[in-house]
Amino acid sequence: MAVMDRLTDTVGLITTMARAGVIAPLRPDKYLRIGAAMARENMGITSGFASAAQRCGDRVGLIDELGALTWREIDQRADALAAGLQQVTGDTGTPPVIGIMARNHRGFIESLIAANRIGADVLLLNTSFAGPALAEVWERESAGRPGAVVYDEEFTDTVDRALADAPNAVRIVAWTDTAPTGPTVARLISEYAGQQPIRAKEKSKVILLTSGTTGTPKGAKHSGGGPQILKSILDRTPWHAEEPVVVAAPMFHAWGFSQLAFAASMACTIITRRKFDPEATLALIDTHRATGLCVVPVMFDRIVELPDEVRNRYSGRTLRFAAASGSRMRPDVVIEFMDQFGDVIYNNYNATEAGMIATATPADLRAAPDTAGKPAEGTEIRILDADLRELPTGETGTIYVRNSTQFDGYTSGKTKDFHDGFMNSGDVGYLDAAGRLFVVGRDDEMIVSGGENVYPIEVEKTLVNHAEVAEAAVIGVDDEQYGQRLAAFVVLRNDGGKPVTVDDLKQYVRDNLANYKVPREITLLDELPRNSTGKILRRDLQDRIQG
Repeated sequence: MAVMDRLTDTVGLITTMARAGVIAPLRPDKYLRIGAAMARENMGITSGFASAAQRCGDRVGLIDELGALTWREIDQRADALAAGLQQVTGDTGTPPVIGIMARNHRGFIESLIAANRIGADVLLLNTSFAGPALAEVWERESAGRPGAVVYDEEFTDTVDRALADAPNAVRIVAWTDTAPTGPTVARLISEYAGQQPIRAKEKSKVILLTSGTTGTPKGAKHSGGGPQILKSILDRTPWHAEEPVVVAAPMFHAWGFSQLAFAASMACTIITRRKFDPEATLALIDTHRATGLCVVPVMFDRIVELPDEVRNRYSGRTLRFAAASGSRMRPDVVIEFMDQFGDVIYNNYNATEAGMIATATPADLRAAPDTAGKPAEGTEIRILDADLRELPTGETGTIYVRNSTQFDGYTSGKTKDFHDGFMNSGDVGYLDAAGRLFVVGRDDEMIVSGGENVYPIEVEKTLVNHAEVAEAAVIGVDDEQYGQRLAAFVVLRNDGGKPVTVDDLKQYVRDNLANYKVPREITLLDELPRNSTGKILRRDLQDRIQG
C-alpha cells in the first residue's frame, strides 16, 4: 500500500508540473545540466535561479528600475559576487552570516544567491528596522561569526549605528544613488567577473524574521521544502512556467521571499521595483503582460483607493492570479478589486514558522471574502481549546498545524509549542462546514474586559461595515475597574460622505454587538501605523494611549 501511495503521489506531482509547464519538451542534455546546476546549489532555496539559467539562459529573468537581466547574466553575476563575498569576509573555515537590508531590486537577489553559494546563513533584515533593533538582531544571529551586511545606501545611518560594536562586520552597499567609497555589490561583481566561488559543502540556511509587531522579531531558520510544496502551490494557484510575474511584496519578508524563490523555480520573469506604488504596479502588469501579481493585502487597499479615472487606465487583463499574504484582507476591497480586474485573488494564510497553511481561491472569496481558505495539500489543521481538545465546526479555538514545511526552529534554540505533532500557530480561528478556515486573531490579542472575552477582529469588522469607515484597529488597554477596556482607532473614508462622529460609531457598534464589545474610546486617525508588510503596529497604538 505504501508503494502504491508513493507511486500515486509521484504521478500526481508529474501531472501537476507538466500542466504548469515546469516539465517541458527539452533536450535530455539540458535536463542533465539543470540537475547538475541544482545539485551545485545543494538543492537550496535559490537553486531555481541556477536551474533557470540552464533551462532558458537567454530569456529575461529580472526586470527592475535598472533594466533587464537574463537568467544567465543573473547566474554569472551571482558567481562573481559570491567570489567577492568570500574574499571580503575571509576564509576562516566557518560559514559567514550575510545580512541583507535592501528593498526589491537586483542587488537583493544577487546577494541572496551569492550568499547561498558560499554556504552562508542569510539573515533577511526588515528595511524599517531602527538601529537598536538591528543591533540586537545582528548580535543574536551572527554570534561572533564572520559576516557582512549588504544594505541600500539609504539605510547607512541605521547600519552604522547598529554595527558600532561589531567592527569586523563588512559593510557592502547594494543600491546607491551616489558614489560611496567602500565596497558595493556592483563593484564586487565587476571586480570578480568571470571568477567562481569555492562552493560550500553545507546547505545554506535563510533566517527569516517574524513580524515583530508585538516584540523583538525572532529568527526562524529554513532550509527549504520538497516537491510536495511545489505541487500544493501549483494545484491551488495558476502559476505557469516562463511567464512574467510582478513581485511587489517585500522580498525580505517570508511571503515576498517565498514568491521570489518560487518564481525563479518556475523560470518566471521577475518584475519588481524598489518601492511600492499602486499606479506603477498596475502599469508594470499591463506593460509586461504579467500573468501573476504577488502582494501584501494593504497593496490591494492602495490600488482600490486610487481615483477611478486613474485605476481605469489599466486593464490587468493578462492577470491569472494576484496572490497575497501577510495580514488580514479587507472583504470590501477583495470584492471591489475582483469586480474590476476579474476573479484572480488568492489569499494565502502562511506563517514564518510553518510556510503555507491554507489558500482561499477566488471562488472561496466570493463565498466568504474574509476566509483564509482551505488547508493546502499535505497540511492538516486542528482547532483546539485550552485543554487541547479538538473543537467542532464553527467553534473558535487555537489553530494547530501539521505539514512538511515547518521551520527548523528559532535561532535562539527555542521552538513553537507542539501537541501530537501539530504546531501551535499562535492564531485563533474556526473552520466552517465547507472546511474553510477563518482567522479571528492572535491568541495574545484577546481582550478580557469585565470578565468577558473579546477578539478585536469582531469589533474591527463591525466598524469597517459602517459606510463611512475605511479601516479600524482595536486594542486592549489596562483598566483598574474592568481589567482591560477596548480602545478603537478609526480611519474614515475620504469620499465626501455623510459626516460621522465618535458617538455615532459607538452607537453603531452598540446596535450590532453586545454592550461589553463597544469601545470605551475611539480615536480618529489619518492612517493606521503599519509595518512594511501591512500589519498594524499595535505597539504604536498602545503608545498613543499611554502617551
